[in-house]
Amino acid sequence: MKEKDMRVSQDAKVQTVITTYEVTPGTYLDLLEELRKAFDGFIRVQDGFVAGAVHTNDAQTRIANYTQWQTREQFLNVLRSEEMRRMNRKFSELSKGFEPVLYEVHASFDAEQ
Repeated sequence: MKEKDMRVSQDAKVQTVITTYEVTPGTYLDLLEELRKAFDGFIRVQDGFVAGAVHTNDAQTRIANYTQWQTREQFLNVLRSEEMRRMNRKFSELSKGFEPVLYEVHASFDAEQ
């Protein structure tokens, strides 16, 4: 996966989606692999996709992904697609539960120079 800088800004006109997954150490790597495949093979080429990131905790019990979309409607179209619904069923099998939540950035803070 090619990496690029992702900036969080209240000035950006994007729809932010943060999805959290509760997992066990036994399913942690499996879900990470499925998320990588989903981003590489499907999500990143969808209309409206801007950027995404996957975050994990040290205990291997939580995974979160952060995505940005040009519009809410574009994200919802992808979420409702048959391919995404198939992937979400797989994510559900590998986690105790997950929840995508749509957010707007109301404030962002950079380090002082």
